[in-house]
Amino acid sequence: MRPDTILKWHRNLIARRHAAISRPRRRGRPRTLRSIPTLVLRLARENSSWGYRRVHGELLVLGVKVAPSTVWAILREAGIDPAPERSATTWADFLRSQAEALLAADFIETVTLTGARLYILAVIEHASRRIRVLGATAHPRAAWVTQAARNLVMDLQDAGSNARYLIRDRDGKYPALFDEILADTAITVVRSGVQVPRMSAIMERWVRTCRRELLDRTLICNQPHLLHALREYEAFYNAHRPHQGIANARPLAPLPEPITNLTNSPGYASAAMIASAEPYTSMNTPLDQHG
Repeated sequence: MRPDTILKWHRNLIARRHAAISRPRRRGRPRTLRSIPTLVLRLARENSSWGYRRVHGELLVLGVKVAPSTVWAILREAGIDPAPERSATTWADFLRSQAEALLAADFIETVTLTGARLYILAVIEHASRRIRVLGATAHPRAAWVTQAARNLVMDLQDAGSNARYLIRDRDGKYPALFDEILADTAITVVRSGVQVPRMSAIMERWVRTCRRELLDRTLICNQPHLLHALREYEAFYNAHRPHQGIANARPLAPLPEPITNLTNSPGYASAAMIASAEPYTSMNTPLDQHG
């Protein structure tokens, strides 16, 4: 046996050992952390004009190192086009981005038991979904609508609202003085397009909700009865009813803190408390008989 043969065996042994140590335990690319797809989808949805390359660049700025193809695959799997063709802004995206400064108003028509037609004027805040029922009348004349606008302005000032635009349709019930009163408080009236209900989608949604939950379930006798029902529904809508558009919160009442300790929750009742509340008599102890 030659010395070169022994040296060759030794070199092969070292090479195989080094290859075994450096071989990855899992084949293929490493798994993507669960937080990365969540971040990628959030960046893509909040910035509709970004393609997967721009999202990948923002991830690198944040210190997240992934391949561009990984970002592409995440967007594709979520049903979002990775190409920058998402630059077109929809009405829903526009209204959501400008919600803090937007109000919407509309008239609702209903009929009483006697067949009389009543008109309801309501205003909703896009950001908080708070509804304000300005009144109901059988004759929405210019003087009545103008006074409703004054009441709305005073209510907004008392609440410290930052609204700068009010969306309304082209209904002839709105007099010119209605727009002027709002303009004096730096609120610009924007009239929606003809047959474009999505420009005031949030208000139209509330109209549908009001009809389904109140007007279609209540027999209205007269105007005072309608006003009473509307005030009750307004209080319920603003203080109790959850809204999916604002993460199931309520306009005037935020969501309560999540319960982390069950024993500290208000409705918690332990087994000892339940046992102590049981009656003292049992099936084995006969009741006292008098007489």
